Amino acid sequence: MKDLPKLIISVVGCELVGFLGTPFTISAIPTWYATLNKPFFAPPNWIFGPVWILLYFLMGVAFYLIWKQGFKKKKVKTAGLFFLTQLGLNFIWSPIFFGLRAPLLGLIVIVAMWVVIVMTMKKFHPLSRLAFYLLVPYLLWVSFATILNTAIVLLN
Repeated sequence: MKDLPKLIISVVGCELVGFLGTPFTISAIPTWYATLNKPFFAPPNWIFGPVWILLYFLMGVAFYLIWKQGFKKKKVKTAGLFFLTQLGLNFIWSPIFFGLRAPLLGLIVIVAMWVVIVMTMKKFHPLSRLAFYLLVPYLLWVSFATILNTAIVLLN
């Protein structure tokens, strides 16, 4: 129970990242995003919210599993910094893609995010296999989102 505050901060912090990007997304979906040419494999808009809520939860638990080991350990601190870096890239993607209406710049950000997610997972693996596996759905979704972002750039 002594680590419960770390778990709450980790999960709520990750969910907050998603929540703060929502205004950029919601306002652009019925207007600008609706006018874009999208590939045949683009999922319906309603799917993104539930998927991201689950992914942010899994990310928060994964971060907690690393954080509870103590940031005084160099490997833990490094893994935590990689996680926070990818979370920061995740945070800026919506304002860039939807807010600025800049799919190409969004693609650059999401590719960088994908690379840092992979690096984060490599740092997490020796510290907590469970934390590593909790990030697998996130990596898969961001991989799909990268393909979708690429297709939108190419089609528009």
